[in-house]
Amino acid sequence: MNIDRMEFTAWMDRIMERFDILMEAVSTSKNQHTAVDGEELLDNQDIMQMLKISPRSLQRYRSSGKLPYYTISGKIYYKLSDIHQLVRESFIAPVPKKKPASDK
Repeated sequence: MNIDRMEFTAWMDRIMERFDILMEAVSTSKNQHTAVDGEELLDNQDIMQMLKISPRSLQRYRSSGKLPYYTISGKIYYKLSDIHQLVRESFIAPVPKKKPASDK
C-alpha cells in the first residue's frame, strides 16, 4: 500500500484539527471549577498548587480546623473564600524596627 504525499498531508491535517478540538475541550474543562451558590470550590490539587504546600500540610490544616472543607461524592472541596481567610489569618504583620536611642 502506497500513499501519495497529497493524501498523507490531508490525512495529517484532519488529525491535527481533531487534536486542536480535543485540546480546546480539555483546557475549558480544566478551567471550570465547581461552584455552589456562586462560591468557587477548589479541590486538593488546586489548593496545594495555590499555596505551594504538601498533601500532609493540607491534611494538617483540615485536621486542626484551620481550613474548613466539604465532601461531595467522596471528594474534598474547599471554598475559595475560606482559603483567602486562612491566608489572612496566617499573615504576620511586620514589626516596625525601633530606632536606637541617640546620645544627646
